[in-house]
Amino acid sequence: MVFYFTATGNSLYVAKQLCEHPVSIAQAVHDKQKTYRAEQIGIVCPMFGHKVPRLVKEFLEQATFETPYFYMILTYGYRHGGASELAQQMLKNIGIQPAYINVLWKLDNFLPSFDMNKQKEMEKHVGEHLKQIREDIRDQRRFLSPVTAADRAAHQEFLSRKNKMPEGLLQNFYRITEKCIGCEICTRVCPEHCFHMEKHKSVWSPDRCMYCIQNAPFRL
Repeated sequence: MVFYFTATGNSLYVAKQLCEHPVSIAQAVHDKQKTYRAEQIGIVCPMFGHKVPRLVKEFLEQATFETPYFYMILTYGYRHGGASELAQQMLKNIGIQPAYINVLWKLDNFLPSFDMNKQKEMEKHVGEHLKQIREDIRDQRRFLSPVTAADRAAHQEFLSRKNKMPEGLLQNFYRITEKCIGCEICTRVCPEHCFHMEKHKSVWSPDRCMYCIQNAPFRL
């Protein structure tokens, strides 16, 4: 059993390589009964600021996983900032003992920050690394992706820059353009219900937004 949260498709791709029918966390978070049993249970998601996205953390806090082998795969595109260590501590605080946590370097398609043409030129050995992850999980290997002092320093640097950001900077991160056709898809797929319709046009509310959408017509 594999649960996934995806922002731009990277984590969904990985989840489908591990399980034929992975379960969306954005949907599972609304399950009334959140007790899951399986020989193996995995979580696949991106890193937001080197950490597990808030929605994923909330799901993990609410759910009960009955399995002898719990694992987590974290996807990233730039640097992981010691994400495996951060995730391990988060899981420990919740009361989950992971058998395996690994990180997977993929294309960084956070379009406001990265050039996709340059990303495509980089050799990230995704297939090779994903093959190893599949074999590890098949063999129920116990493993925590190594974290260096440089990784921890990168996370501290990120936190420092984040703390210096002007208050409300992200309030105008998105805007709805004239390209919006009023299809209402955004209102149905957003797990935090950050979109609603007014006069047949989408309206974005940033209060609970995780800023995970970049490929839609309303992107800045």
